Amino acid sequence: MRFRPPSTRPARFLPLLAVLAVLLLAGCGKGGETTAHGGGGSGGPVPSLAPVAEEGAVTVTTRNTTRVGGADPVVDAAAVARVVYPGLTGTSRPQAVVVVDRHDWPAALAASPLAGAPLNAPILYAEGGSLPQISREALEAMHPTGAAALGGAQVIRVGTQAAIPTGYVARTLAHSDAAGIAGEVEKVLSTVAGAPPKQAIVVGLGGARSLQMPAPGLAAMSAVPLLGVGGGELPAATEGLLRSMHRPAIYVVNAAKLSPAALGALARLGRVTRIPEKEGTVATTPSGSSIAAARFTDGTFGWGIKEPGHGLVFARSSRPFDAPAAALLSATGDYGPLLLLETATTIPQPLVTYLSDIQPAYTSAPEFSPVRGVYNHGWLIGDEAAIALSTQAQLDSLLEISPRKQGAAEEAAVLQSE
Repeated sequence: MRFRPPSTRPARFLPLLAVLAVLLLAGCGKGGETTAHGGGGSGGPVPSLAPVAEEGAVTVTTRNTTRVGGADPVVDAAAVARVVYPGLTGTSRPQAVVVVDRHDWPAALAASPLAGAPLNAPILYAEGGSLPQISREALEAMHPTGAAALGGAQVIRVGTQAAIPTGYVARTLAHSDAAGIAGEVEKVLSTVAGAPPKQAIVVGLGGARSLQMPAPGLAAMSAVPLLGVGGGELPAATEGLLRSMHRPAIYVVNAAKLSPAALGALARLGRVTRIPEKEGTVATTPSGSSIAAARFTDGTFGWGIKEPGHGLVFARSSRPFDAPAAALLSATGDYGPLLLLETATTIPQPLVTYLSDIQPAYTSAPEFSPVRGVYNHGWLIGDEAAIALSTQAQLDSLLEISPRKQGAAEEAAVLQSE
């Protein structure tokens, strides 16, 4: 399997991409429909039009969306890494690359903040003690420059001893448990930033991983430690780390899966805020919890996205390891929060409503023309099995800047300025 960045995709795919873009955009509607239908009048499935390279990665682009990835998180992580770091110039190479086992969820969570500034390290997935070919080729293509603050380390292995190609300077963050690994990651964050973080994210590890998925992107954007906690007592290593941070602000994701004892211990160590702040029917679904995380803000912490003009990352709730893989898109480029889809062909109504709330708009007045507007852009993670092409078309429509009638207040403001 040979991974190529979008810019080097074989020419035979380019006409197909152009045709696909036209087909997708021709049928985009603006209504509140929550199901992406296909098959025209016959009601049958939409045929597969996405170009699939021999390595299994796909790239489909519409006006407002870009799809990266393929059939599994290993491909998705490599694709995200290569989109952000094509490795074609000195400035398009990362300082270091993080390697974590594709089956170690707590380690993948703990590693996510390393995608944040100033390290901005992409994650690649290992398979036990080895690197899959696509991860190896992505590493070699990006050819990390080495992080000076970390002794020139080009590869940071988190909770794994996976073999890497010869000639790379590697640093291994190894520990016997997830709490210890998170502590090692915090040391790296403090070293590269030159100061210890003042905030931390704690995620309840119980229950569905889909409810934990918003945490990696938030941790990467904020470059703060991500501490996974089970349903029992607060681990001693976690308590020690938070104590050493001298009463940090502590943000809790999936708080329902933390025990009262653990929540009480956290409250004694710092100011605790739950995300979402109020539990509810919508907020306890994967899509709803991701929307709550995207909306949340506390001073300078959090996305606080309640208006247009942002990047957004879309992934399937059934593929949790896509969240750490995509965390790099939350900490670079257009800094997008993760928003979750629960099926390949359906956009949940709360997500339709949220996207409509933040959809860019313009009026007929010259002062509000679309060329002076703000824009949303969506990254879609995975292949058609994760997010259908028809769903991508509907998302494109919901992200598009659109005309709206000028209100009385806007008309008055324009008249006063003349």
